[in-house]
Amino acid sequence: MRNTFLVEKDERLRLDVYLSMETDVTRSQIKNMVDRGAVTVCGKSVKCGYILKGGDEIEVDFPERETELKPKDIPLDILYEDNDIIAVNKQQGLTVHPAAGNSEDTLVNALLYRFGTLSGMGTDRPGIVHRLDKDTSGVIVVAKNDKAHAALAEQFAQRAVSKTYLAVLDNNLKEDEGLLTTLIGRNPADRKSMAVTTEGRVAITGYKVLERFVRHCYVRFTLHTGRTHQIRVHAKYLGCPVTGDRLYGAKKPEFGLNGQLLHSYTLSLRHPVSGEQLTFTAPLPDYFEKVLTILRRKEARSCD
Repeated sequence: MRNTFLVEKDERLRLDVYLSMETDVTRSQIKNMVDRGAVTVCGKSVKCGYILKGGDEIEVDFPERETELKPKDIPLDILYEDNDIIAVNKQQGLTVHPAAGNSEDTLVNALLYRFGTLSGMGTDRPGIVHRLDKDTSGVIVVAKNDKAHAALAEQFAQRAVSKTYLAVLDNNLKEDEGLLTTLIGRNPADRKSMAVTTEGRVAITGYKVLERFVRHCYVRFTLHTGRTHQIRVHAKYLGCPVTGDRLYGAKKPEFGLNGQLLHSYTLSLRHPVSGEQLTFTAPLPDYFEKVLTILRRKEARSCD
């Protein structure tokens, strides 16, 4: 399966780093593809360490999937559904699409069981226009057909989709609200994580403190870009990692949590066919509400 990537500007990134950021493929897998000639830049074979320039066109021949995706009966909380799109309140712990090591227990498998077909059938990620981390809950929108997929993808690319998240953070943010703009790239010290870097992609996050507690705060985030782990990385950068986030925060979770307290609360977009403005809202999960109740009862103090 051939994919094409266009480098929009000089980001001074290595080829293998760029592709690992843009896909779910590891750098070692990318090296193997480069070595066998499955990756070209502007029609020429290059090495993994090639530094990309604005305007470079990368073509990658990904290996074909050996088996078809299998529908699986996994419970779903459907917020909205019509002939073109589905809005789901994704539960914590559910991976969005199949990847190495998990080919059956994903949102895609569940959607195929429930609806039968999605956009881009025959690919590894049918229906998937945007993603949520495995342990982030909340609203995610999926395309049923290719026309809807293309229209939604354009809205996301043009930043015409409004997304708000709710989170509990360790510690207290210094400011009650703000807008943070940084570069985010792969963490050079840990390939599995991202970090604020001097060479990466622009990431813009707005935030507003809703409640303050003694050792935590409850915050609403607004995403203006959609980088990998963006809120989690920016929260850590501000000195207040998301509570329960083992990758960017404390390794031992508080409150018996199984993942971070980060929830995709609302998502607003234009319907890809009718053009109607739609807003989907996912209520907070019970475990999230339980932590807020504990904090309000034991630690609450007023927020100016």
